[in-house]
Amino acid sequence: MFLKRLAIAASLISLPGAAMPLVAQDVEQPRTELGAISFDAYLQLLIARARAEGVSEPTIQRMTEGLTPNDRVIRLDRSQPGTPSSSGYPPLAPYIATHVNAARIAGGRDVVASNRSALQAVEAEYGVPGRIIVAIFGHETSYGRIRGNFDLARSLATLAWEGRRRELFANEFVALLKVADKGYDRQELVGSWAGAFGNPQFLPSIYLKLARDGDGDGRANIFSNRADTFASIGNYLRYAGWREGQPWGVRAMVPAGFDWNAVETELVSPVCPRVHGRHSQWKSTAEWRALGVQPQQAMGDNVLSTLFQPDGPGTPSWLLTSNFRAILEYNCSNYYAMSVGLLADEIAR
Repeated sequence: MFLKRLAIAASLISLPGAAMPLVAQDVEQPRTELGAISFDAYLQLLIARARAEGVSEPTIQRMTEGLTPNDRVIRLDRSQPGTPSSSGYPPLAPYIATHVNAARIAGGRDVVASNRSALQAVEAEYGVPGRIIVAIFGHETSYGRIRGNFDLARSLATLAWEGRRRELFANEFVALLKVADKGYDRQELVGSWAGAFGNPQFLPSIYLKLARDGDGDGRANIFSNRADTFASIGNYLRYAGWREGQPWGVRAMVPAGFDWNAVETELVSPVCPRVHGRHSQWKSTAEWRALGVQPQQAMGDNVLSTLFQPDGPGTPSWLLTSNFRAILEYNCSNYYAMSVGLLADEIAR
């Protein structure tokens, strides 16, 4: 679930650096006009960048001491799928059945019941419903139970050295050292193989920009502090454009014989085009009603939404607002965003 956040992170920080493909031990070395460089030599370049960005010497030392490349991280990175095929989309229903199950719904309700005041405070501050925040918390780390155990410094240094996405991961490595400079031990800074960490699975650059202190203790602890976790997710969604008072989407009844071609979008999104291309044109609720499409929950006449019927004719349809797009900023997948919205709805029942 980190791929979209990698793109967001790349837009949040921009550090200079040459694109020199480099690889780890036991992995084929690429050829470049600059030649190959050892991991230790490249690590010194990263250290120099961190030092120039103001990271303290004690932090640099404790975060880089004994670092070696992680071959498993390189294998995982190279096994990531590329551009999806054009052969069609898998059905949504089985994905929802797996991700919006009884255990996850019950877990979300327990989190809400035990953190009502913190969630109410976050909702008042950021305008994002607590149930949406809890649903993302549940999807990302199973309510804090599964956060990953990779040494982030080792993973990010390895990915920067390997070079497939050199500048991005070099930036994230330097950002990680800045996070560590706030007083976090290296043993705390563990997470996914691609660098996401904490309850919300933020990348280091996103943590620096969007993590928030939810309980006023002066620290944005997204590892074990739920108030900070909730505030940070709420701030992320607000930054992504969440509109207070609007639903993420509502079920819709589509009349028989509806002309889907007449509402097909002609826009091509600059990011995740296959994801956004599955949505219709944007219309107001009043305009949808005039076409015979009836929302099954209250939605203001002037609220803009897009029609989505992921599993084809005769299957459930939804009108999705711009808040659905905000969830897509967290993870650019219709399946993920639908499961977050539907889980949030179930948690609130």
